[in-house]
Amino acid sequence: QVQLVESGGGRVRPGESLTLTCATSGFVFNFAAMSWYRQAPGKERELVAHISSTGGGIKYADSVTGRFTISRDNAKSTAYLQMNSLKPEDTAVYYCNAQHLTRGDFWGQGTQVTVSS
Repeated sequence: QVQLVESGGGRVRPGESLTLTCATSGFVFNFAAMSWYRQAPGKERELVAHISSTGGGIKYADSVTGRFTISRDNAKSTAYLQMNSLKPEDTAVYYCNAQHLTRGDFWGQGTQVTVSS
């Protein structure tokens, strides 16, 4: 079955870094665009970063541009989100999303990121 498993979340201080990993299985990874979303308490889920199936198209939310980097390794069926210069407002549950060409959207279970001094 389809699985998206996020890891790498945790608690860090402002200015520190984290790398989130989304390991996938059960579908052809090369046929899916990958995205990272986040949802803070009391707020709607928002798109953080998106990368096309080939890796050639990337976009970021304005709030993370210049600090976050999305990438993918098609050989490992894995997507990543490198997060630098973290701020308290980045605190949220981060979700991995796959937009498959023919099978629709898949979601991971989420990983908590907490930025606090």
